Amino acid sequence: MRWKRMLTITKKEFIHIKRDKASLAIALMMPIMMLLLFGFAVNTDVNNVSLVVYDGSKTSDSRELISKFTNSYYFKVYGAVDSPEDVEKYISMGRVKVGLVIPPDYAKNLRRNSSAEAQILVDGSDPTIARTAMSYSLLIGNNYSLNLRKIQVGKSGVENSSNIGVNLKPLVLYNPTLESSKFNIPGVIGLILQNITVILTSFAMVREREKGTIEQLIMTPVTAFELIVGKLIPYTIIGFFDMVIALILGYIIFGVSVKGSIVLLILLGTLFLICSLAMGMLISTVAKTQLQAMQASIALLLPSVLLSGFIFPREAMPQLVYYLSCVLPMTYFLEILRGIIVKGVGISHLISPIVSLLALILIIIAATMKKFSKTLD
Repeated sequence: MRWKRMLTITKKEFIHIKRDKASLAIALMMPIMMLLLFGFAVNTDVNNVSLVVYDGSKTSDSRELISKFTNSYYFKVYGAVDSPEDVEKYISMGRVKVGLVIPPDYAKNLRRNSSAEAQILVDGSDPTIARTAMSYSLLIGNNYSLNLRKIQVGKSGVENSSNIGVNLKPLVLYNPTLESSKFNIPGVIGLILQNITVILTSFAMVREREKGTIEQLIMTPVTAFELIVGKLIPYTIIGFFDMVIALILGYIIFGVSVKGSIVLLILLGTLFLICSLAMGMLISTVAKTQLQAMQASIALLLPSVLLSGFIFPREAMPQLVYYLSCVLPMTYFLEILRGIIVKGVGISHLISPIVSLLALILIIIAATMKKFSKTLD
């Protein structure tokens, strides 16, 4: 072995790496991105769980109970509603994860030195948040009851005050048994749909460029829009087939059935499919080689897994990371999937994620068209 020849080859390889600036940038930035994402996003501690309150009592006693929830860092009050039905409505729409329902006779029962009841409604579509929220609620209720008993003992001097306090009764909605499969399977369906379509389409234009056939396409009278749509149609069919297969296997193997409208799920799934295909095509128009396309796809898919709420609850993420997750289409499609499959809600409860997903689709398609036009020039 000659060291001089080996070092020459090494120098040549460094020159190649230096010339491929896109791959070099991804190789240098990927460890930093992974460290930050895993450091901030991988957090199973759930705090600031969104809470909606119905106060049927409207007394100082009920407001004191509400303050016990608002003053803790466990919950973040989203707002107050006028009926218990509105509490369940807010949970089904995905605006909050927990609801506190205080009945009209709450203060009356409490002042009779007896146990007063209140109900905690929990969104069971995310078992991790549901278990944590129930534990937090019971902890707050027990501590509040203990303080009430101490105050009563101080006033009356009677030690037997075990009946005094607040009895919080939790009720889990949509997934009473807190089965993890009902939370994971819808997320896996979205992840499969995104990963396959993004990776396949990200190679579409790059493959033409590497084979030298892109020039032939440019010479044809086909417009940029027609070329992009024509290339996306086969992958749309593949992605649609994968979604149907995932739904069928999810039901047969894991028993996860679609509680809502299957037609609505397919329509909104097609909408997300278009978004994923547009993301893959955008990567394809930017990347110069298939290696760059693969690296860019991984750089896009990794945050989608960690930040979208697929595994780790978004409520536990720092504010900046939480806002970053709002620009990921997967975040909104997971809300749609879990809303239709687990909760069985209709389109009226999914307006917010649908509008956000449509806005992202328009932005991504516009960027793809603009970038592809520049490539043709």
